[in-house]
Amino acid sequence: MRVEVMGDQRVLVLAPDGAPVGAGNATDLIGEAWGHDVTVVAIPAQRLDPEFFRLSSGVAGELAQKLVNYHLQLAVVGDVSAHVAGSDALDAYVRESNRGRHVWFVADDAELAARLG
Repeated sequence: MRVEVMGDQRVLVLAPDGAPVGAGNATDLIGEAWGHDVTVVAIPAQRLDPEFFRLSSGVAGELAQKLVNYHLQLAVVGDVSAHVAGSDALDAYVRESNRGRHVWFVADDAELAARLG
């Protein structure tokens, strides 16, 4: 993981390889974010627990809510089109999230930097 400045935001960028990230390890992620004084947590899509993309599991909502409760923004970075293609609910969640301020789905770091800039 590394910290980058994008626009006027400090972003904790998780490495593409590593243990899956889900609601169960959100507290550790929040601790890392606060320890690095960041406002945005960028998680590569491939690092997310596969249950994140099955909205009925509650993992996406729980992870996002925990981060938001601690005033952190979540950015899912990478291609989620295969997941979205298989779920109308996920497609709607991604579209609605991208209209808001707390959870974004972006293609890459450059898109995230543009949104934060």
